[in-house]
Amino acid sequence: MSDSESDSEQTIAEDVVVTKYKMAGDMANTILKILVKKCVDGANVIELCMEGDRLIEEHTTRVFKKEKEMLKGIGFPTSISVNNCVCHFSPLKSEKQVILKAGDVVKIDLATHIDGFIGSVAHTLVVGASKDNPVTGKKADVIMAAYYCSEAALRLIKPGNKNSDVTKAFQTVAESFNCTAVEGMLSHQLQQNRIDGAKSIIQNPSERQRQEHEEIEFGVHEVYAVDVLVSTGEGKPREMDARTTIYKRNPEIMYQLKMKTSRALFSEVEKRFGSMCFTLRAIEDEKKGKLGVVECVKHELLSAFPVLWEKEGETVAQFKYTLLLMPNSPMRITSGPFEAEMYKSEFSVKDPEISALLNTSTSKRAAKKKKKKAASKAAQDTAEEIAQA
Repeated sequence: MSDSESDSEQTIAEDVVVTKYKMAGDMANTILKILVKKCVDGANVIELCMEGDRLIEEHTTRVFKKEKEMLKGIGFPTSISVNNCVCHFSPLKSEKQVILKAGDVVKIDLATHIDGFIGSVAHTLVVGASKDNPVTGKKADVIMAAYYCSEAALRLIKPGNKNSDVTKAFQTVAESFNCTAVEGMLSHQLQQNRIDGAKSIIQNPSERQRQEHEEIEFGVHEVYAVDVLVSTGEGKPREMDARTTIYKRNPEIMYQLKMKTSRALFSEVEKRFGSMCFTLRAIEDEKKGKLGVVECVKHELLSAFPVLWEKEGETVAQFKYTLLLMPNSPMRITSGPFEAEMYKSEFSVKDPEISALLNTSTSKRAAKKKKKKAASKAAQDTAEEIAQA
């Protein structure tokens, strides 16, 4: 991004930008809750992904109707990754059906956007689980590990703190539950029209990633998609035979495509999706889209989001939310319907620092009440001192 682009970038310092983020976040939350209810025994993953994308389009078209030029819609296509599938599973209609069954660990990941301001969210659930039928064993361990990692990050990501503090917390919490943070996964800063902004947080970096990944300090008016993925296994994601269907355009790359199908695909992407992520399912001619995407990726006009897998028999859990670093305190605008009492793990966070951190409130109201109480006590102590003098 050039200096001039950076200078003109709209941030949450402007009320209208905060409004757009909150609108996108509210829509993402609503759609996620609908999909969670639909994740039942016998549900079809392809149909769920299509329903998620349809709902995103439907909800986002209801706002800013007079702004004809404003892009809005899918920030990241609905993906539903089951059990040992780590992320980005969003199959095409022409592919083999994947049917959910009781006991499956399901990760729903999606994002909406209004004018390029993205509300991103991901949530993990177990098909058929309830308070009367709670989740136990390794599935409960990995879900609670991912949940507490995300909660620790919520308390650590604030202006002045470093991304390395969050990376360490992920490691500590995951290990407490005898699990592993998935290697090399990134939580990105969100910027207008950018799902992978300038700053990021890495989890469980390899030695090489540790050396290459830049340490940064969080700043006021920044926005982050905090994305936590934890595994019961080694946490080393790999590509297998599942087709990549999610891509995004790289606006800074220029290349004259040779194939007619490639040019047609790229033109459609520019017009309909801008620099937002999209799925080949959304392309008007799926067959031509599959042909055209090859040349676009080869010359880096498009970036791919490959489907990643953990070893067979292992389980991966994910939680993601969008966090606005406001001047007063961080504001989480997306989250899933998580109920901790549905997960019975034999493990807990033992580290005293992290445990104390997790016990701190993130509620503005509670913080104000605590501050008021402290101020009141200080005033009372002062009054007593004066009386005794």
